Amino acid sequence: MNVLLVYPRFPVTYWGFQYGLRLIGKRASLPPLGLLTIAALLPKHWSLRLIDLNLRELTDEDLRWAEVVFTGGLLIQQESLHEIIACAHARAVPVAVGGPAPTTSPELFLEAEVVFRGEAEGRIEELLWALTQGPGKGRVLDPPTNFPDLTTVPVPRFDLLERSAYASLSVQYSRGCPFQCEFCDIVEIFGRKPRVKTSLQVLDELDAIYRMGYRGTIFFVDDNFIGNKPAVKRLLPLLRDWQIERAYPFELYTEASVDLAADPQLLHDLVEAGFSAVFLGLETPSLAALEQANKHQNLRFDLSEAVATITRAGIEVMGGFIVGFDSDGPEIFAMQRDFLSRQPMPLAMVGILTALPGTALWRRLQAEGRVRHRSTGDPFTRPNFTPRMDEATLLRGYGAFLEWQCSPKEFYGRCEAYLDRVGNLSGTRPSTFSEVRALLGALWHIGILSQRRGYFWRLLAKALPKGRRQVRQAIVHAVQGEHLIIYTREHVVPRLRQALAELEREAVPETFGFEREPLRPASAAANLVEVPATDERTASYSRSTPRSEQPGISRGPN
Repeated sequence: MNVLLVYPRFPVTYWGFQYGLRLIGKRASLPPLGLLTIAALLPKHWSLRLIDLNLRELTDEDLRWAEVVFTGGLLIQQESLHEIIACAHARAVPVAVGGPAPTTSPELFLEAEVVFRGEAEGRIEELLWALTQGPGKGRVLDPPTNFPDLTTVPVPRFDLLERSAYASLSVQYSRGCPFQCEFCDIVEIFGRKPRVKTSLQVLDELDAIYRMGYRGTIFFVDDNFIGNKPAVKRLLPLLRDWQIERAYPFELYTEASVDLAADPQLLHDLVEAGFSAVFLGLETPSLAALEQANKHQNLRFDLSEAVATITRAGIEVMGGFIVGFDSDGPEIFAMQRDFLSRQPMPLAMVGILTALPGTALWRRLQAEGRVRHRSTGDPFTRPNFTPRMDEATLLRGYGAFLEWQCSPKEFYGRCEAYLDRVGNLSGTRPSTFSEVRALLGALWHIGILSQRRGYFWRLLAKALPKGRRQVRQAIVHAVQGEHLIIYTREHVVPRLRQALAELEREAVPETFGFEREPLRPASAAANLVEVPATDERTASYSRSTPRSEQPGISRGPN
């Protein structure tokens, strides 16, 4: 059987870092780990070919070779998914589609022969049976009630990759999360009890990547790497020893919950194992919004102190934030701005709340009659539900916040704050030729050609006395910043203005909780208003009690 594994194209996004990747000679941030895992589950005698549409186009020759196409991805990739299915059908090749989008929204992909929902481990025979049932489309395979045992998962087929095209490679240790955030679909897809691979499995996967000759950054794609703390505490010392024996070939980063900051030994072990960055879902400085979102783990700690603690340990915090909760008023933008301006956090991603299918938020808003449509995955348009805040105020405030956050002055200011506050960094290794070439490219494009070269050289001057690792991080941050600044200016702001113009044309009636501002035909869409300064009434959002989902561009050489 000739199986064509096709990964759909990503549109330009914040996390894609497309404008930065081209500066360092890379074509995509991360490989399609899900398809690589599927490949490892298929019969060994089958012939497999991986096509990542973020690297190259699907050709007639590919489809002439294929007997079946396997594809899948996220909601934001759905346009490309439909194109893949159409291309395959034009050449009479059947398609099986899976992954997060078909799992939560199977009705969107019924033109495929098989719509595979849920995880694949232990169900490959079911998938193959469905593909042999003759002509017919929209055969939906629903997941079982129990989740698969990850200790049986084989090493993904990393050998199928064009590894030099990616800024980072990726592995997975666990699935699931113990928390129940209202807006998150992770617990709906993977469950609340985190399941983990054995430590030996993880080391085998790293060995496979190491034997390929790869040296660089690896993203542990777990939605909460520390969801099963006893297990991860058993893994980390073994991972540290593996890294030491090989002179730290990999720099690691992942996602976690904010209670990481409350465990000094866990922080220490992460640093010793080679982790240099972690993404945290901080969401909002509003206690009311955290309570409403059922994000109780964030309510137990002071968020600023949590960020400071993790940074001092030697791990960079990348933050995720949300605006548009039901309790949010127009003052939320000043609150978010005040909070972020005090953090040593170069990368902060802020989005409008989205109701994802299958989540507790989706169910609540459906019951309230507020869901407009399923999410398209586009975070820079009108929300897919009727917000409590006046919608024009929400869009204007969000746009103004992003313009402030991604301005060169603010971005580079947070980069400098990070250099000032980060603790000792973990093990080092010689840089590869590819990495040196990438960093030289960044120096040329940003240090010479970019309009932001003044900010860049100031950051580099600050990093030089602190050592080679900090210099490398400063350059990586500058590359990331090029993408954030350009993408905000050329994509995000125009799309938000378009959404405001659409809102004005429709003359949307007043919504729920706040007095609607009068729409000004010329200025509302043309100008994203200045975010007001935080006053004392909206500043009392932090607590003094102790505190403690494809992250993207390569973090460069150690």
